[in-house]
Order: sequence, then C-alpha cells, then structure tokens
Amino acid sequence: MGRKKKNTKKQAEEIPQEEPTTVDQTTLNEQEITDSAETTAPETDSKTQELAELKDKYIRMMAEFDNYKKRTVRERIDLMNTAAKDTMSAILPVLDDFDRAKKNADDDGSTEVFTEGVNLVYNKLYSVLQQRGLKPMESTGETFDPEFHEALTEIPAPTEEMKGKVIDTIEKGYLLKDKIIRYAKVVVGK
Repeated sequence: MGRKKKNTKKQAEEIPQEEPTTVDQTTLNEQEITDSAETTAPETDSKTQELAELKDKYIRMMAEFDNYKKRTVRERIDLMNTAAKDTMSAILPVLDDFDRAKKNADDDGSTEVFTEGVNLVYNKLYSVLQQRGLKPMESTGETFDPEFHEALTEIPAPTEEMKGKVIDTIEKGYLLKDKIIRYAKVVVGK
C-alpha cells in the first residue's frame, strides 16, 4: 500500500508541473500568431493593392481594345462608302460633257440632235451613279455657302434679293454618300 501512495504522490507532483508548461506554450503560440498576423497584414494590404492595380489595368486594356474594334469597324465602313470616290471623280468630267451636250441639243436654235439612244444612255448613267450614292448639288439661286461652293467671280446682282446668292453655276458640285467630292464652281451676286 505504501508504494501506491508514493506513486500517486509523484504523479500528482508531476501533473502540476506540466500544466504551467502547457499554458506557457499556449501563450507563446498566441503571441506568435498575433506577431505573424501583424507581419502578414502589410503583406495582405500590398497584395490587395496590387490586385486592385491589376484589375484597373485589365479594365482599361479591355476598354481600349473595345474602342479599337469600334474604330476599326467605323473606318472600314467609311472606306467601303468612299471606295468609289476616285472612280466617281474620274467620271465627273464625262458627266459634265454629257450635260453640256444635252443642254446644247435642247436649245431652240441648235442644229444638233440628242438622239433617243444617247438620251437613254445619259439617263441610265445618271440613275446608276445615283444608286451608288452620287448626287448633284443644286446651286443656282441658293445662298452662297463656302462649305459647298467655290466662288469664281462676283458680279453685280440683277435684283436686290439675289445679293449673296449664286447667280450661275459654272461647274456642278457632287456629293458621294453625303460627302463632298467636288465643290460647285459658281458666280455670286454682290
């Protein structure tokens, strides 16, 4: 019996000694966690800031790419709309000659005749070009506008209401899909 008591005494003495040790380790572990949390807090903040910067860069890059796509589509549409500009500009002197010939043939004292076949070709050419977006400008009698007209000369106006207006059109102006490809050359009353 004596032995058992001694063993339990030793065990009892050993247990209280172990408890403070485990408490000390627990407090040490808590201190390490708070210390490591304090050191990781700045790291977390910097990582969060870096993530925000990368998100901002990504959003800006996507916006720039979207703008690039829209601009490219717009430029292609403009290119397709004005692709025929050079061809139309080259045909304009032919149209001017056609107009002069028709005007000369329509005069009462003229001996030239604008045959029915030539008249058909004239009308067909104009209709095809109008379908492609070519429109002649109406200038005579309109108020002079330097954005549409090129004044070749000024003459005294025959009436007071013709001052500042186009008296005569020397060369017709043309629009191709609402863009000017040739300005009208006009005579303005002053």
